[in-house]
Amino acid sequence: MGLSRNFGAGVAGYPATVESAGQAETVSRGGSAAALERLLQDRLALLGLIIILAVMAVAVFAPYIAPNDPTKVDLQHRLAPPGTQYPLGTDHLGRCLLSRLIYGARASLSTAALALWAIMLIGIPLGTLAGYCGGWVDNLIMRFVDILLAFPGLILALVIAGTLGPGLLNVMLALSAVWWVGYARVVRGMVLSVKEKEFILAARACGTSELGIIARHILPNVLSPMIVLATLDMGKLILAISGLSFLGLGAQPPAPEWGAMLSDGRPYMQAAPQLMIYPGLAIMTVALAFNLLGDGLRDALDPRGNTRI
Repeated sequence: MGLSRNFGAGVAGYPATVESAGQAETVSRGGSAAALERLLQDRLALLGLIIILAVMAVAVFAPYIAPNDPTKVDLQHRLAPPGTQYPLGTDHLGRCLLSRLIYGARASLSTAALALWAIMLIGIPLGTLAGYCGGWVDNLIMRFVDILLAFPGLILALVIAGTLGPGLLNVMLALSAVWWVGYARVVRGMVLSVKEKEFILAARACGTSELGIIARHILPNVLSPMIVLATLDMGKLILAISGLSFLGLGAQPPAPEWGAMLSDGRPYMQAAPQLMIYPGLAIMTVALAFNLLGDGLRDALDPRGNTRI
C-alpha cells in the first residue's frame, strides 16, 4: 500500500494502524510460546540441543572433568591403549586423549562463538543500513559485499589467516572478515521488505525517529531468521576453524584443539587410528547437533516454510 493511500485515509487511519501493530506484538508473544512448543516437539532438534548443552557444560567445567593435564607429556606411555589412568589412551607424546578432547571443546566452541558475534556485529548493522537507507549507501555497501563474494570464502580466510600468522585469534579475525557478507545480504533483503509495511509508515507518521523505527520495528522483525542462520553457522564455523587448525593456522602446540589433534594424529593413522577418529567424531557430532537445532528452529519459527536460509 502506497504512502499516498495511507495519507488519503486521513489522520484517523493511523491510530487504527498503530493499534493493529500493538495487536500484532501481542500475537508475536503468543507466537513465541507456540514456536517453543513446536521446537520441544521436534525430537531431532531436542537431540541437537541436548548435545550442544552437554558439550558446552564439558567445555565450561573442563578443569574439573578432565582426568589429566591435556598438555602433560609422558613418553613412557605414548600411544597407550585405554586404561584407568588414560580412559581413551594417549597420543604420540603420551598426552591424555580424553583430556585433550575436553579442552579442545572449549577452544573450538569459544572461538566459533566469538567469531559468530563479530560476524553478526558487522553484518547486521551494515545490512540494516544498506536496506533502510538505500541510494548510494546501499550501493556502496553492497558493491563491497559483491567484491568479497567474488572470492571463495574459505580461500580468502586462508589467505588472511596466513597473512596475520598462526593462532586462534587470527583465525577468528579471518573468518569474521569474510563471513559477515552473508548476514549483510540476508538482513538487507528483509529490511527492504519490512520497511514498506504499514506499521513502519504509521510509526513514521507518529513522529518516531529513524533510529527508533530501526530499533523498535525493523530489527525485531529480522531477529528470528538471524537466530536460525547463526545456529546453522555455528556448525560451519567449527568445521572452518578445525580445517584451518588442521592446516597449521589455528591452535598451536601444545594447545588442545580438535583440528590440531587431527593434524597431529595424521602420521599415525594406520598405527593408532584413534588419534584421528576421536577428534573427527567430536567435530562431526557438534556440527551435526547445531544443524539439527538450526533446522528445528527454522521449522518452529516459521511453520509455513517461508524462511529460506
